[in-house]
Parts: sequence; C-alpha cells; structure tokens
Amino acid sequence: MGRLDGRVVIVTGAARGQGEQEARLFRAEGAQVVVADVLDDQGEAVAKEIGALYAHLDVGEEADWRAAVAAATSAYGRIDGLVNNAGILRFNTLADTPLDEFMQVVRVNQVGCFLGIKTVGAAIAAAGGGTIVNTASYTGLTGMAAIGAYTATKHAVLGLTRVAALELASAGVRVNAVCPGAIDTAMSNPAQLDPEADVAQASRSLDRFYRKLVPLGRIGRPEEVARLALFLTSDDSSYITGQPFVIDGGWLAGVSVV
Repeated sequence: MGRLDGRVVIVTGAARGQGEQEARLFRAEGAQVVVADVLDDQGEAVAKEIGALYAHLDVGEEADWRAAVAAATSAYGRIDGLVNNAGILRFNTLADTPLDEFMQVVRVNQVGCFLGIKTVGAAIAAAGGGTIVNTASYTGLTGMAAIGAYTATKHAVLGLTRVAALELASAGVRVNAVCPGAIDTAMSNPAQLDPEADVAQASRSLDRFYRKLVPLGRIGRPEEVARLALFLTSDDSSYITGQPFVIDGGWLAGVSVV
C-alpha cells in the first residue's frame, strides 16, 4: 500500500528539480500524477518514464490552469491534490531590478500560486477534499540580499497559504507550505543545465560552500523536499493546515559562533 494510493495530484514545475522528484515519489507512493510544466520535452519524458500524464502549463496563464484541470479530470475523474512547485529566481539588488524583471518573478511565483489555489482548489473541493502544498522558501521567513523579487513573492506565498487554509478548510482542503533553503537543483546549481559540466563536482563545491552557513553542513537534496511534500499531501498530516514547514538544514535557526 502506498501512502497516496487512489489519489490524483498535479505537480507544477515537474520537468526537473524538486518538482520532478515530487512527481516521481508521489507516483511511487500510488498517486496518479499530472506532470505540469512549460518544458514540454523534459516533462513528457518524465511523465512517460513514471507512467504519469503530462500537461503543458504556464502557471501565469489562467487558461492553461483550466486546461490542466480539464485534462486531469478527463483522465482520472477528479483531482485530490496540488503541489504548487513552479518558480523562478533572478539575482539583482532592489535598486537595480527593472520593473519587468520584478513582475516576471511575481507572475510565476506569486500569480502562479494564486491561480493554482483558485483553479485546482475548486476542483479538489468538488472531489470532497484534499491537499494543496505551496512551495515558499527559507526567504519567505527572512530576508536575503540580491534576491528581493524572489523574497517578496515567497513572503506572499505564505500569506496566500494561510488565507487559503482558512477559506478552504470547510471544504476539507488542507493548505500548507514547504520552505526550502538552498537545494541542489538547477536554481542553485546551474551546472545541471550544462551537458558538459561535472554536476557531481559542482554539487560537492556547493556542499563545501554551505558547510559555512548551514548547521547540517551541506546543501539540501530535492528528494528531501519531495519527502516533506509527501508528508503534507498524505494522511500523515491530517490535522495540519495553514502552516509553513522549513527544510533548510538549520540555516534559519541562527548563526553559530563556535
């Protein structure tokens, strides 16, 4: 018996990184999974490999959300869960951030999360209840220089999570947020996007860098975030809603001076 047997879950940004690992784990735990992304070739390959359904989804487009919901319900009859994982990161000081860049990050990270809650939340409620897991960030609970747009959107995701939890509780829909610190995906490790790069060496370099910052002494792995998302999607978290769950190796706990 899998922990998600009989459930239907949409995972956004599932062509690679955290979303891919969430889709793989959820499928292994018995869920019917909709792999949703704008990276069609990669997303279709992941879906084919794990026996899932692929749906093209630009999370900033409401019509794409409606189409993804229609595809999922046509294939499986209902939707029981959503993982709002898709997100982008841009580096810039606030003073040097062009408005277009700021709004691009808002469109994907914040508007995308809102549209997912709005569109899929209604379908989950109609199915009798389920779960939404929003991907916020360590930076949704603190600040970090040079990623102001990203940080602002992740604070917003936590606000959306709390409001959605209040509004959807009566329909049996639980809404929580994962708040990862630095995780070894293409967002933190661009070597993963370079077919000629030594990705393993890049990961070891990141471990050495984060050893100075993170009490557990390394960067996180996407599989670890996937396991937290699984917990929040399964019945193991049946009395939890409206909460942020930090997964950062202790980074947010403070600074060690010894």
